Amino acid sequence: MEENRSVVASLEGDENLIAAAQHIVMALETNKNLTDDARKLLVELGTQLSSISRAPENKEEELSDIEKRINLIHDKVMNWEVDGEQLMIWDCGPDEANDYVRAVDEARRLAESLESLSLNKDSEENALARKAHVVLQTAMTRLEEELKHILVQNRQPFEPEHMSFRSSEEDTLDDGSIVSFGEDSVDDGLQRDSVSRGAEEYTIDLIHRDVIPDLRCIVNLMFDSKYGRECSQAFISVRKDALDDCLFILEVEKSSIDDILRMEWGTLNSKIRRWIRAIKIFVRVYLASEKWLVDQVFGELESVSAICFAESSKASMMQLLNFAEAIAVSPHQPEKLHRILDMYEVLADLIPDIDTLYSDETGINIKSECQDVLKRLGDCAKATFLDFKSAVASNVSTSAFAGGGIHHLTRYVMNYLRTLTDYSNYLSSLLRDNDTDDPASSSPDSNQATEEDNSVNSPHYLSPISVHFRSLTSILERNLIDKSKLYKDSSLGCLFLMNNIHYMAEKARNSELRTILGDDWIRKHNWKFQHHAMDYERATWSSILSLLKDEGLYNSGSNSISKTLLKERLQSFYLAFEDVYKNQTGWTIPDIQLRDDLRISTSLKVIQAYRTFVGRHTNHISDKHIKYTADDLENHLMDLFEGSPRSLQHSFHRK
Repeated sequence: MEENRSVVASLEGDENLIAAAQHIVMALETNKNLTDDARKLLVELGTQLSSISRAPENKEEELSDIEKRINLIHDKVMNWEVDGEQLMIWDCGPDEANDYVRAVDEARRLAESLESLSLNKDSEENALARKAHVVLQTAMTRLEEELKHILVQNRQPFEPEHMSFRSSEEDTLDDGSIVSFGEDSVDDGLQRDSVSRGAEEYTIDLIHRDVIPDLRCIVNLMFDSKYGRECSQAFISVRKDALDDCLFILEVEKSSIDDILRMEWGTLNSKIRRWIRAIKIFVRVYLASEKWLVDQVFGELESVSAICFAESSKASMMQLLNFAEAIAVSPHQPEKLHRILDMYEVLADLIPDIDTLYSDETGINIKSECQDVLKRLGDCAKATFLDFKSAVASNVSTSAFAGGGIHHLTRYVMNYLRTLTDYSNYLSSLLRDNDTDDPASSSPDSNQATEEDNSVNSPHYLSPISVHFRSLTSILERNLIDKSKLYKDSSLGCLFLMNNIHYMAEKARNSELRTILGDDWIRKHNWKFQHHAMDYERATWSSILSLLKDEGLYNSGSNSISKTLLKERLQSFYLAFEDVYKNQTGWTIPDIQLRDDLRISTSLKVIQAYRTFVGRHTNHISDKHIKYTADDLENHLMDLFEGSPRSLQHSFHRK
C-alpha cells in the first residue's frame, strides 16, 4: 500500500514538472523576439520534454516508444530529402529551422543514450542505435549543406574602392636601364606609394550579421553530434573561396614564379603596386573581419576557431607571399629597388597584425613564412643596392659627353639616392651588416669617418645608409673623373666636372639627402666644384691673358715698345678669344646661377687685363688695330656656355 502511494506521488510530481515545462515552452513560443539564450533553452526544454513526457511501464514499451520517436524523427528528416528541387530549411523560416534542430538534437540524445547501454550486437537496442545514427548522419549531411548555403547566400559585397588607404594607380616608373641610366627617369617618373601605417584598422560585415546565430546553432549541433570535422571542412571550403574572391576583386592574379620572372618591368611594376595595396587591405580589413566572423560562429570552440581561420586563409596568404618571394628571387635590377623596398616596408608593418591574427599554434607556419619572405625581400633590396653601386663603378664611356653638361649617370644616381631617402630607416637597417664589406668605404675620397669615430656614441657617427650613400657618391665622382679625361680640351673636362659636382651638391642641399650625406659633405663638394671652376679658368685663359703682358714687347737693347710686336700680340689675343668664343658658346652650363657666376668671374679677369693692356699702350696702338672694345668683349663673354656654337664675324679694321 505504501509502495503504491510512493508511485502515485512520483507520478504526480512528474506530471507537475511536465505541466510547468510545457507552460514555459508555450510562453517562449509566443515570443517572436527570442534571444540566443532563449532559443537554446527552448530547444533543450523541448528535447527533454519529448523524452520524459511519459514513463514507460516496461522495457518493451520503452523500446517501442524510442522506436516511434526515432521513426518520427526519421520522417521529419527525410521529408527534406525529397526528390526534385531541394528546399533549404533555413530559407523556410525560423519555425521550420527550430523544429528541425529540435528533432536532430533529440536523435543525437537518443543515439548517445542507446550507445551507453553496452548493447549486444544483435539486440533490439543496437538496431535502434544504428537506425538513430543513420538518421543523424543524414541530418548532418543536410546541416553541412545548410551551413554552406547560409554562408554563400548571405555574403556581403566587398568594395575595396571605398577603403581609405587606397594607393594611387596613376603613378608610374619609367623603364630606365643601368646602361643608359635613363635621363631623369627616377626624378620625373617615380612617386612613392604610401604605406599608410596610420590607416585605421577596422572590420566589415562579410556576411549578414542576422544569420550568425543560425550558423552558431548549426555548428554547435554538429560538434555535439561528433561531426565537428565535417562542419569545419564545410566552413573552411566556403570561406576559402570567399577569400580567393577577395584577392580577385583586389586584382591579385595567380601567377607562377616562372611567369613573374618572365614579365616585362612595366607589367611587373603594375602588379607590385596592386600587391602592395591588396595585402594592406587584405590583412588589415578582410582578414581582421574574417577572424571576427570565425570567432563569432565557433564561439567558445577557440582551438577550432583558430584552425578554421588558419586553414581558410592559408591559401590566399600563400598566394600573396609567393608573389613577394618571386620578386625577391628575381634579377637585381636598379629600377626594381624602390618597389622591393615598398614591399618590404608594407610587409614589415603588417607583421604585428599578422602575429595577432595567427596568435595560435595553428598559424605558426603562416607567421614563419611571412618572416622568411620579409627576410628574402630585405636581402634582395640590399643586394640590389650593392649591385647598383657596382654598376655605377663599371659604367664606362668610350666618348666624351657632348657640351660638358650634366651626365645622365650623375642625374640618375643622385635622383635615385634622393628617392631612396623615403626608405632611410629600413635601408639603413638592411645595410648595417655591409658597412665594413664595402671596398669603396676605405677610399680616401669617400669622406667616411674612421671606425673609431663612427661608433654610435661618437659625434661623427654616420648611419649605415650615410656610409653607403657617401661611398656611392665617391664611386660616381671617380667615374666622372675618368669620363672627364675623354675630352681633348682639358678646359672642357674641368667644366664637365664643375657641372656634375655642382649638380650633386645642389641635389643634396635641396632634398632629404642633406640629412643623410650631411652638411660637411655638401661643403666639401661646394669647394670641389669651385676648384674645378678655377681649373677651367686657368686652363682656358691663362695662356690667352699672358698675351696681354708686356714681356717680350720691347725692342732689343732699348726700353721702347715694338709696335710690330704689339700689333701681333693684340692680333693673337683676338684670334685666341675668337677661338674660345667659337668653341665655348657650344659648351653648356645648365644651372643658370652657376653659368652667370662663371661668366662674371671670367669677365672680371679678362676685361680688367684687356683694359689695362690697351690703356697702357694707347699711344702705340691706332684705332684701326682695336678690333673689340672692352664692352664688346664683355658682351661676347656673356654668350658663352649656352650650348649653341657661334662665330664672331667682324672685319679686322674698325671704322
